[in-house]
Amino acid sequence: MKFRGHETFYIRKGWLTKGLKRVNEFPNIFSDKDKNQMDEFGIGSNMVKALRYWMIATGLTTEQFDKKIKVQLPTILGELVNRYDRYLEEIGTLYLVHYELAKNEDMATSWYHFFNGFNLTQFNKEDFVDDIKTYLSDQGEKVADRSLDDDFSCIINTYVSKSVISPGRIDPENLLDCPLGELKLISSVDSKKRIYKKNIVPVGSIPEFVFLAIIMDQKKDSDEIKIESLLKDKNNVGKVFNLDATTLMQYLEQLKNKGLIDLVRTAGLDIIKVNRDLTYENCIEDYYESLQIDGIRL
Repeated sequence: MKFRGHETFYIRKGWLTKGLKRVNEFPNIFSDKDKNQMDEFGIGSNMVKALRYWMIATGLTTEQFDKKIKVQLPTILGELVNRYDRYLEEIGTLYLVHYELAKNEDMATSWYHFFNGFNLTQFNKEDFVDDIKTYLSDQGEKVADRSLDDDFSCIINTYVSKSVISPGRIDPENLLDCPLGELKLISSVDSKKRIYKKNIVPVGSIPEFVFLAIIMDQKKDSDEIKIESLLKDKNNVGKVFNLDATTLMQYLEQLKNKGLIDLVRTAGLDIIKVNRDLTYENCIEDYYESLQIDGIRL
């Protein structure tokens, strides 16, 4: 479990692009004492620490030792993003980064719990902090209140624009919102009382191959998957995208119409069958290739 690894800095636009570029050039960029990381990235020292954390937490890189030197290496997802969408301009890329973050119980524990275990639709900070404390207590863990408070604030700043959180108090020229705010997974209900709500991702927002990629990443050995599992299992599409049963079925109908899955709803057994031998990575590649076919510049 990890808390407050972000040093209170949410992901800024351009950070992940710059991080992938520099990691590809110099895998030891974050650990090389001969390099001035602040000059390399053009950000402050605590922001460099935050960027190092975010590269791993979003599943774009993995950190390991190479001859006693700690290096960051792109994951398969990181390689695909760097190849097809290095500036993170495509909405599907943002959904994938969000998915990697929301399922990362080890590195982004508060994000994991927020999307997988915290069931309130409308909430404030106290609601979340109390809930995650119960979750941690059940596992024999205790985390400082400040770390949980800072994680909650960072979650909100990840998905809600600063201009909405603090209207009238932000210089428009200095707005540096997180790219994941485009997903609109959280919105503000009352900015003065700091009440927020989770939003269901509307049908059509998540590209079909991205949606299927997550199903493939979460499926077990069988190609027959219970629809209830898609909706209720941790890390699956229902949880990470705040879906209800109706919206989930609409997404599945889209996949069926594309010939990617079959829906079987007989004798009380509601399942999907995947029609192609696909992996998480295959689906991501299919998504990016579909953009090229559609004539969209990557």
